[in-house]
Amino acid sequence: MNQEQLRNMILKAHTNRFATKKFDRSKKIAAQDWTTILEAARLSPSSFGYEPWKFLVIENKEIRENLKSRAWGAVNSLDGADKFIIALAKKGVSYDSSHVKHIVEDVLELPYSENSPQSQFFKKFQADDFKLSDDKAKYDWAVKQTYIPLANMMTTASFLGIDSCPIEGFNIDAVENYLSEKGLIDLEEFGVAYMAGFGYRATEIPNKKRQSLSEIVETVE
Repeated sequence: MNQEQLRNMILKAHTNRFATKKFDRSKKIAAQDWTTILEAARLSPSSFGYEPWKFLVIENKEIRENLKSRAWGAVNSLDGADKFIIALAKKGVSYDSSHVKHIVEDVLELPYSENSPQSQFFKKFQADDFKLSDDKAKYDWAVKQTYIPLANMMTTASFLGIDSCPIEGFNIDAVENYLSEKGLIDLEEFGVAYMAGFGYRATEIPNKKRQSLSEIVETVE
């Protein structure tokens, strides 16, 4: 495959990706394809490599049904999408948090100390550079990062001929409280960032309309 073919393949995947409103519930995603989509999330970048996220794959029929009244924008995906994800964002990510300690020691396999140059640099970044001075600011910072794996999952799915729908149409309090009642989320530790459905479309791909490059890109020379 030459560069032109590769470029065309990339643009085709992005052109064919759209927020699928109606899925064909009879079509199932192959296990290998689904694993590849999840791997795209796992391999996604995050600030400082701290991965402030978790993904719930909701296969339980009762839970999917009960989410409908709490997630108006997810009804079509809950009905027809083969796979349904709820993305969680980590709360309280700071230089001295147990999560950062876990990432450094268990994932990066490095010694951890609150006083290490890395920890102190991260502390300064949050306090001085990004002004993440309270828990809400730190949580919002984590939520923003969860959208990176979302984009990677949807693009990977499109490459595999699988459709997707990103979802913010839900009542956060109602969804979080329900997931907490079911023992699926510790609200001291995580909050819900978004939802997403994956499957095969039951409609045609619409013509994609976007602003032109000249409207959204300014080259500074």
